[in-house]
This record gives sequence, C-alpha cells and structure tokens, in this order.
Amino acid sequence: MAQTTPNHTQTVSGWAAHDSSGKITPYTFKRRQNGINDVTIKILYCGICHTDIHFAKNDWGITRYPVVPGHEITGLITEVGTNVTEFKIGDRVGVGCLAASCLECEFCNDSQENYCDQIQLTYNGIFWDGSVTYGGYSKMLVADHRFVVHVPDNLPMDAAAPLLCAGITVFCPLKDNNMLELRGKRIGVIGLGGLGHVAVKFGKAFGHHVTVISTSPSKEKEAKEHLGADDFIVSTNVAQMQAQKRSLDFILDTVSAKHSLGPYLELLKVNGTLVIVGAPDKPIDLPSFPLIFGKRIVKGSMTGSMKETQEMMNVCGKYNITCDIETIIPEKINEALDRLAKNDVKYRFVIDMGADKLSRL
Repeated sequence: MAQTTPNHTQTVSGWAAHDSSGKITPYTFKRRQNGINDVTIKILYCGICHTDIHFAKNDWGITRYPVVPGHEITGLITEVGTNVTEFKIGDRVGVGCLAASCLECEFCNDSQENYCDQIQLTYNGIFWDGSVTYGGYSKMLVADHRFVVHVPDNLPMDAAAPLLCAGITVFCPLKDNNMLELRGKRIGVIGLGGLGHVAVKFGKAFGHHVTVISTSPSKEKEAKEHLGADDFIVSTNVAQMQAQKRSLDFILDTVSAKHSLGPYLELLKVNGTLVIVGAPDKPIDLPSFPLIFGKRIVKGSMTGSMKETQEMMNVCGKYNITCDIETIIPEKINEALDRLAKNDVKYRFVIDMGADKLSRL
C-alpha cells in the first residue's frame, strides 16, 4: 500500500553496524515525521536477537549498511496520528519484527500479514515511502500503528521486550497445534536458549508435561528447578533417548545449528508433530523412516501476525510470563553480541536505551 512520502526530518541517536565486521557504533540518522497512521515511540528497551548478529555481519548477504538492528522493542507513545484510535500518548507498547505489509493480499486480509509476500522488516527493510527501515537500537521509533501492540500493565518493559520475537515465535506453533486449548499433553522443547526457555514457560502455563531436550547435561537443574520442566533428556545419551521413544505428543525445535531430526522424531508418538522454529543456515537431515513408521508430521513456523502478537502479549499478562534477561547499557552491545554468539547468556540480552553515557550526563 502506498502512502504520502513523509518528511525524514527527525534527528535520532542510535547504534549501527557499518560493514561486515559487525561492530556496532553510535550513529545519528533521520526518521520520518509522525504520519496520520503513525505513532511515535520513545524506546525504553530493545532485546538483542541472534538475527541481529546475522544482519550486522551480512551473513545472509542482504544487509543494507548502515544497519540499525533491533526488533524486540518496548517503549512509550509520545505522538499519535489523526487516523489512530487504538493508541494514545503514554501507552506502553511494543514493536516486533514487522514494519509493513501490502495490507491487501489474502494473507493480510486474513490477519496473517506475516506471510505476505511484501512484508518489510523493522530494520533492513524498505518502508512504503521507499526508505530503509532502522530498528530499535535507537532512542525513538516512528511506526505504523497497525504494526504496534499494547504491553500489559503488569509486565516489566525490559523483560517483556524479547517476547516481541522470541515469545511470538514459540507461541504461534503452540497455538496452531491446539496446545492452548488442550491440557495435559506431553510436549518436548529442543534447545534451552532464548526461544526454548519461553517455550517451557508457555508449556507449563498451558498445563502440559514439558520435557527439555538438550545436548548440555549442565542445563538440567536450570530447566527443572528454575523453569519448572518436568523431564530432561540429554540428546547425545542414547539410553535416555531410547527410554523416551514414542512418549511425546508434540515437539518444538528451537535449535539454530545444523542437526538431524531423526532421533527427535523417534520421541514422538504415532501422529505426533515436530515444528521447526530455529533457522539453521545449512540443510537439516530428515530421515524418511521415522516419518513413515510413525505417521509423523514435520512443519515450520515463523513469527506471528499482529493479531497473534497482541494475543500472545495478553496471554503473557494473564500468566505473568516474561523472558529471563540480562540488561546492558548501549556501550556493551558489542560485548553482548560476542557473548550471544557463544550462547553465553541466560537467556536474552536487553539494551536499556536510557542508560547510555549521553543520557547519564
């Protein structure tokens, strides 16, 4: 959908990568003035997603430099457009991965705009006016109100920020496979990181028996005692994997490294489903026999629609679900990205946008 080209006259302080070294440095740039369909947001917090590393270093060959990462954004509305009725100044809001879509195709009309062929991302995308989008590693954001959600009052804004990506990514496959309505199912979560730890929290809130499947035996105590998982399987332990054959109704695979699905499919009951939400950059192995002899299903899922994202935020408010985070100041972004690449965080970094040196002077 086209709209009148807005004036990009607002000067914004942020942090950007300028080349494939991926190093993040202070960056001053322009954002558009608030349009009739827009809201202006003072950014309070922005989560750091593994995707930010890929874009900063141009791992996928599609980065437009300079790139301002960040798509797990929470903040306060400071201005609203004349067409905006669902938001007001002072509202607590969030912005996730999506900045725009065509608003006209079958997917947009069915509240599935995340599958629109013309979706544009919160950063490194092309907005309707032809400008490159800049993300949440910045002080403020102008967003179309149709791609903004309310943050429930009881959720802390810092720990709620990663829900805009990690949360919705694991919420949608649970919803799509009836795990919100059903109770007492046996579900498995492969990987206990930024996505996996939220999946465990959702699974327990929805009344399921949750098994964490990991290559790291050291994570068992954390999974059970802190997150409330019922069981823990070390995936490299053949005896443990064999003992749990055909025990699970549903598995959520959050692992982003190359791996074979064969051993995990054997954990599923007949007619069980495995959903892939991790995004390995190399093909994963999918043996045919575990599928055929178990009548099993393998499918993928991406981030959710705006309607689903708001539903997810409301569910998190109801069950008081947030992400486990480590809050950092902007000057520590590069250190955090290096640690994230080594999986050295429990479980999500969040940048306090008001805690940089300039703000403290």
